[in-house]
Amino acid sequence: MEMISALWLEILVALLIMIGGIFMLVGSVALVKLPDFFTRLHGPTKSTTLGIGATLLASVIWFSVVDGELRVHELVISLFLFMTAPVSAYMLGKAALHRRRPTIASTQHPSVRENAEHQRAND
Repeated sequence: MEMISALWLEILVALLIMIGGIFMLVGSVALVKLPDFFTRLHGPTKSTTLGIGATLLASVIWFSVVDGELRVHELVISLFLFMTAPVSAYMLGKAALHRRRPTIASTQHPSVRENAEHQRAND
């Protein structure tokens, strides 16, 4: 591998790892700092998933070039992650709604809040 192409490969992989790290850090901070369950749910499911995806893409690029053949292990992991993260977030949200987890007033749409109060009154 030529020196210039190796340098560009290392720069690309380093950028992807840094982008992935930034997304994972933002997702982790959101998990800790946001005020209620429903807003906290977005941190790990959105930004952390993108961060892990960028890190896995860096791994695919690096090991495919270094070994000289396409490595698909990380692509399979990414596919599994991108398929299961939205489903698990949906299920967590539905369970929280079913258990009537408290929310802050700014996360509730007025019509949704009225419907929920009406439903609680009828239960």
